[in-house]
Amino acid sequence: MTGVGGVDDADGTAGLLSLQFAGLTRGLLAAGSVAEVLRRVVDAALRVVPAADVVSVTLRDPDGGFHTPVATDPVADQLDELQYEFGEGPCVEAAKPEGPAYALSDHLAAEPRWPRFGAAAAEHGFGSVFAVALLPDDRPATLTGALNVYSYGGGLTAADLDAALLLATHASLALAATRAVDFADLKVAQLSRAIETRDIIGQAKGILMQRRGIDADAAYAVLRDTSQRLNIKLFEIAETLATRREELG
Repeated sequence: MTGVGGVDDADGTAGLLSLQFAGLTRGLLAAGSVAEVLRRVVDAALRVVPAADVVSVTLRDPDGGFHTPVATDPVADQLDELQYEFGEGPCVEAAKPEGPAYALSDHLAAEPRWPRFGAAAAEHGFGSVFAVALLPDDRPATLTGALNVYSYGGGLTAADLDAALLLATHASLALAATRAVDFADLKVAQLSRAIETRDIIGQAKGILMQRRGIDADAAYAVLRDTSQRLNIKLFEIAETLATRREELG
């Protein structure tokens, strides 16, 4: 683990964050459902954590399993699923009731704690990850989870970590205030989104494979690299290619 430093206020960063968090608090408390709270949390993370490229939330099911109800990009779903499959990784650790307050790695390609996940995340182009626990209740937890921040570059700053920790605290309080937790609804929404995402990405990969004479892995790499270069979500790149294939030639 790596310690968390303070936020440098020399250029007014702390004041700006205070304003953003004040607005976020009002928005979270006004949210009508857990799903809405979580969506606002991941969107806010992209704004307040400068190094964040994709963000997701892990929730722990009553049976001890894990799922990802919201993410800012389909690649975050894939990275989370790898952790659930391997049984290792920062979001799995932080989402457990007995887990650490946060888990961090700045060198995923050679991370000894999570060798399988670290190598897989590096293959997707990610260098750093930070997961911080969501603990909305101090009683035997009915809902625990983690806020997961993935960065293509290495070296999350102290300000990045502080912002993510503050955001997770706000999210935990908002979740505690949202009593109607329906895991079934969250998982149905996740399943529908996952099916749509896989279908669109599969179509886009098929188009690239046909047009360029490449295999599925190479086609995915083209989508990923284009997403990073243009700073556009991978799903949006795939959707554009799949729905406007004739216009794009």
